[in-house]
Amino acid sequence: MTVLGGEPGVGKSTLVLQMLASLAGAGRASLLIAAEESGEQVRRRAERLGAAVDGCYLLATTDLDAVLGAADQLRPSVLVVDSIQAVSDSACGSQAGSPSQVRECAGRLARYAKSLGVATLLVGHVTKDGGLAGPRTLEHLVDTVLSFDGDRLQSLRLLSASKHRYGPTGELGLFEMTETGLRGLVDPSALLLGDRRRGVPGSIAVPVLEGRRPLVIEVQGLVGPTTSGVPRRVAQGVVGGRLALLLAVLERRCHLALAASDVFVSTVGGLRVSEPAADLGIALALVSAVTGIAIGEEVVACGEVGLAGELRQVQATERRLAEAARLGFRRAVVPQSAPEGPMELELLRAGTLLEAVRLLLGVVPAARSRPRTEIGGGPELSGGRDVRTLVRTPPSLVS
Repeated sequence: MTVLGGEPGVGKSTLVLQMLASLAGAGRASLLIAAEESGEQVRRRAERLGAAVDGCYLLATTDLDAVLGAADQLRPSVLVVDSIQAVSDSACGSQAGSPSQVRECAGRLARYAKSLGVATLLVGHVTKDGGLAGPRTLEHLVDTVLSFDGDRLQSLRLLSASKHRYGPTGELGLFEMTETGLRGLVDPSALLLGDRRRGVPGSIAVPVLEGRRPLVIEVQGLVGPTTSGVPRRVAQGVVGGRLALLLAVLERRCHLALAASDVFVSTVGGLRVSEPAADLGIALALVSAVTGIAIGEEVVACGEVGLAGELRQVQATERRLAEAARLGFRRAVVPQSAPEGPMELELLRAGTLLEAVRLLLGVVPAARSRPRTEIGGGPELSGGRDVRTLVRTPPSLVS
């Protein structure tokens, strides 16, 4: 028993149809229960995807008794119910989609699947916060819980498991949504970095970990004067609370005046990053945006930033750096305690965020008590009454 969850329009039905067509090619019959769409809608999508093949059977119904009757008659290898929230049991008096209906329907399907040995896939809805809709007993009832994520306006899709009784949950499947359906990505980092502009301030490459798979993504930052009384803090693809923490560290530990500025941070490609390994990259991208100094295109940054401004190493640093070296990056800004990386990758070690800024961008944020100066045409930052300056030093890795 497997449940597949995802936002509306992300491509769950497309993924299911392509999977069933592949099973039919291997001689395994399947039954798809269309409880939300009409049979004609599903048939047209299958024809467009090339999935309308012999061995794939379709039944459009919301009655659970009809579902089990058709499965008894056909005895398929795989049974798919799309979706479990739309199916109802006549013996249960509540409305379709209610917790009691979902619990009862899933329970009957689980008993049927285990008694006859039929692999059963339930497609489920998700809530606003991304969790699986319905009672928690649904997740405990099934053997595997899969999540299909991605921005509907982007082409990247991620398939991950949050529960799996028969193996690890760290595996990650990456796909690209095309006009002819989903296509597996052999090198997703190349897609995420394919349109990256060189020599633009506020951009840096960051190696992140999705499951057990390392990916190198682009993180962009933009800082500008606010046009309203309350400065805006916009985070796309990163956790908003983490951005607020980094802004506070930049203010207190690196003496950057950001309190009166609008700050925007975004990950390119629609990928969501929640791990602290991207802290150093986000902070360096913001400093680059403020100073107007571009970070070298061959540089990646990986590390967690603490409240005291210290840099801490993160898990699987070696695999992250190996992926960056494979893609052609030659320098990596890492915490002082980070392990050694590949031979072709030069490690730039820093103990604090301030040291990383000085090392990478060639600028030294001055203490807020120092007078306002400008040396060698260096940029000035003003934050209301408190004026803080950036004094430029000879750049080392400036593109």
